[in-house]
Amino acid sequence: MESSECKFLTVKRDGFAATVWLNRPETKNALHPELIAELAGTFSVLAADDKLRVVFLRGRGDVFCAGADVNWMKSSLKMTAEQNLEDAQKLSRMLAAVNEFPAPAVGLVQGAALGGGVGLAAVCDHVVSESRAVFGLTEVRVGLIPAVVGPFVISKIGLSQARSLFLSGERFGAAMALRIGLAHEMAEGVAGLAEAQKKWMGIFNKAAPGAARRAKMYLRKWPFPPADINNQAATWMAQLRTGREAQDGLAAFLEKKTPPWTE
Repeated sequence: MESSECKFLTVKRDGFAATVWLNRPETKNALHPELIAELAGTFSVLAADDKLRVVFLRGRGDVFCAGADVNWMKSSLKMTAEQNLEDAQKLSRMLAAVNEFPAPAVGLVQGAALGGGVGLAAVCDHVVSESRAVFGLTEVRVGLIPAVVGPFVISKIGLSQARSLFLSGERFGAAMALRIGLAHEMAEGVAGLAEAQKKWMGIFNKAAPGAARRAKMYLRKWPFPPADINNQAATWMAQLRTGREAQDGLAAFLEKKTPPWTE
């Protein structure tokens, strides 16, 4: 087994499979610009390896991905609209790199997947959720919307479920994630996730690698929001981040206060 280290990622190669570990357990693997850049770069490099037949995406520690890093959110309050736009576009390009990865990608979720963590789950082809995991698109509760992850999430769970979850910001469990198609199976505990990874290595060992890649290419031809929706979503995010509601909401969140619209 080969292993390589980035600053915030660990990549382990095991024969025809690779495991990409989010490696910021002290922050619950929260996304920030450096981790986003490493994810985009890593999946771009792995995409060039035609011997890979499956990639697993996991998170070190107790949580898969808690969404946006608090310090990153704090810094966005002081960024210009142009800087926020560039920031959002980088997140969009990273999710696209995982979504368009040529070989199958399997997400293994423990603890929680929130905000961008749901986005990461949505761009995986198969998701195994630990039975006690919690999911949530909670952006409206801090004055934002899940704009950048939106096209990928809607493609995965459909417009009806997105209308409920995007507007309410409600968290939900693994059983609901399974029901709406965000996850495909449940496992018991971290040990169950490890067993699921072994199982799926065996499954993709049986699948013809060229056919699996072609099947994924075929599926990407099916209806998906127009390419310009990603740029539009990034623009909306930049505008929201610099607006009064998001400024108040993020400030309230960071200061552990109640946002003004709940009073």
